[in-house]
Amino acid sequence: MTWSRALKKAARSGLTIERTKLTPLIALRGAAGVALVIGLCLWRGDPTLAVSSAFGAYASGIVTFQRSMRPRPVLALAVAGALALSTFLGYLAAARLVSFVLLLAGWTLLAGMAWAIGPVAGLIGTQTVAIMLVTVTLPTSVLGALEHAALMFFGGLVQATLIVVLPVRPWGVQRDALADALADEADYARRLRHDPVAPFDPSPLMDARLASALTPRQARRRPVQLHGPRGLAERVRPVLASLADPVVGAPLEGPERDRARDLLGAAATVLDAVAHAVRHARPVRLPPEAMAVLEVPATGPMLHGAARRSAYRLISLLADAVELTDEPVRSTRPTTEAERGHLLRPSVPRLVPGALRSLHREARWSSHVLRHALRVSAVATAGYLLGTVLPFGHGYWAPLASVMVMRPDFAQTYSRGIARFIGTLVGVTVAGALMALAHPGAYVSGGLAVVSVGLMYLLMRTGVSVTSACGAAYVVFLLGLAGAGWEQTVQERVVLTLLGGLLAMLSYALFPAWETPKLRDRLAAWLEANGRYALAVFDLYATPAERRPRQIRDALLDSRAARAAWEESEARAEKEPVRHRGLSPASAKAAGAALATMGRVTMILEVHLPERDAAASPGATAFAFELRACLEEATQAVRERSALNWSELRDVWERWDAEDESRGVALRVADLQLDALDDLAEALSREPRTDDGADDGADRDAPDGGSR
Repeated sequence: MTWSRALKKAARSGLTIERTKLTPLIALRGAAGVALVIGLCLWRGDPTLAVSSAFGAYASGIVTFQRSMRPRPVLALAVAGALALSTFLGYLAAARLVSFVLLLAGWTLLAGMAWAIGPVAGLIGTQTVAIMLVTVTLPTSVLGALEHAALMFFGGLVQATLIVVLPVRPWGVQRDALADALADEADYARRLRHDPVAPFDPSPLMDARLASALTPRQARRRPVQLHGPRGLAERVRPVLASLADPVVGAPLEGPERDRARDLLGAAATVLDAVAHAVRHARPVRLPPEAMAVLEVPATGPMLHGAARRSAYRLISLLADAVELTDEPVRSTRPTTEAERGHLLRPSVPRLVPGALRSLHREARWSSHVLRHALRVSAVATAGYLLGTVLPFGHGYWAPLASVMVMRPDFAQTYSRGIARFIGTLVGVTVAGALMALAHPGAYVSGGLAVVSVGLMYLLMRTGVSVTSACGAAYVVFLLGLAGAGWEQTVQERVVLTLLGGLLAMLSYALFPAWETPKLRDRLAAWLEANGRYALAVFDLYATPAERRPRQIRDALLDSRAARAAWEESEARAEKEPVRHRGLSPASAKAAGAALATMGRVTMILEVHLPERDAAASPGATAFAFELRACLEEATQAVRERSALNWSELRDVWERWDAEDESRGVALRVADLQLDALDDLAEALSREPRTDDGADDGADRDAPDGGSR
């Protein structure tokens, strides 16, 4: 992709306004928190303190809208504490330019590295830098700095208190995550009726798993509806795939396929009903037609073999899902450690070791997080110095714009930069015109600021340009409350915001962290994780007595994580203006589809695991042994662009096929595994081709970014 095409796509993405579900009650609660702290400080008679406390409430309100499974009050207090610390340190260093620039560079570097912990931590770090740049311009003493920091924390404390006192949809995030997973499985069941090997994105199940991690206090208060359906959803998905698969499940044509389609349609109806009940905290309502289909017919087309077992298993799981969900929605029950049924969420102090490990893991030159941290630190420092030198005054607008738009990947940085400038231009123009025409007093300016922040909270998920316009108006009204002239604010904000956005975009062009060279590493990691998952399942056929379900579950989770890393990397690479470097977009899609098929057929085999007292399978033993030997060479070949060769594994399967007259499920799944591996080899053997109009010069100038 050329730079011009990449910039056009980034601009179109950034300026897109999405139609999304609004949350007016939550937005009203956040705006009320901002209004409360502004009103209290104005009542006390100090507008500058009102600005500090309002920024604390503003940032705490923003972070509670993020898709985090942490309790909302904890998020509000966390960002308030970080803001208070950054603001106090900024006040101490603001008296001297050198000391403040050094603090800004170091703090911004740490804030950039916070993306290694997670997106919410990265957003908190970004907010601390942005608020520090604004608030330290308000003159004060050391004691005044302590007061400003305390009021910053007070703003977050008010937001946290309102969340506790005025809850809106308690457990709403957890309910939505679980309901999304169930609804996605319902859609999967419908697609399987027409496409027996339809793909499935496990992301909703991964989100539901994150949502099920609870603190001990949360576990004691969790509604019954959230207690069991996630585990059932995990077990339903492979059963659906096993029933629909034409090799392992029902034949592709005939009365058995018709019966399988009916069961899949009924399963979709039941899963949708359960998802609706979980999302809205209501009892399950099932149509009688679906219940009739799930009855075992006395006559008529019947399933046989593995398909019959899958059908019985599906009916049982759906009945359990309805029974677990159709409970009194207000009931709770104590959960003991022995049967808690949830993942334990660590407390905030226990997060520190994990966060340090994440930072250490990303502290390498090839890491896109480290490059982002260095990039944003250099840009913030350069922007602040340029803003100081330029004759506009209030030079913090330039680094503020840079910090707010910069993200670890190219597409987000460019799309957010364009959207933020357009949104800022609109917000500053409208707010500046109101300030010029009306000359409002402190209370009216505070009221306009509250309206602006309320609109921003309400329209948070519609697009960056919309939220940037509301946020820009909020800052103009808030600084007008503290006595800043609107004319100066408008002129500075537009020019310096443009400068900050240009610095951010230029920094990524000069010091990129491209994902394209990493695609083969990501693909090799996914192949390796899929192989471990397949080996864990085949090993149970080789030694049924040594049944280890936990090992299979851990391997499945690793496979999902590797797939998510691949898909994220592929999505980023598609938007980058660099050459494909030996893995063209077509080859990448074909290779990803092959590995997704490999994971799907392994999941099908997991449905039909033998009992502990079953006889060992010599064929499965030999196949697992050869697969283990091939995997290491194959993953290395993917990284080094060598040819993949599965001929020896095919020979082992052919001997197994000749010796096994029963043609059991394991043998048939092994054949499907080989087909998927052959598809992978074919996808990677295609001659790499440069896309039409690709910018080879961009590739020559770009660093390797960790390619091996």
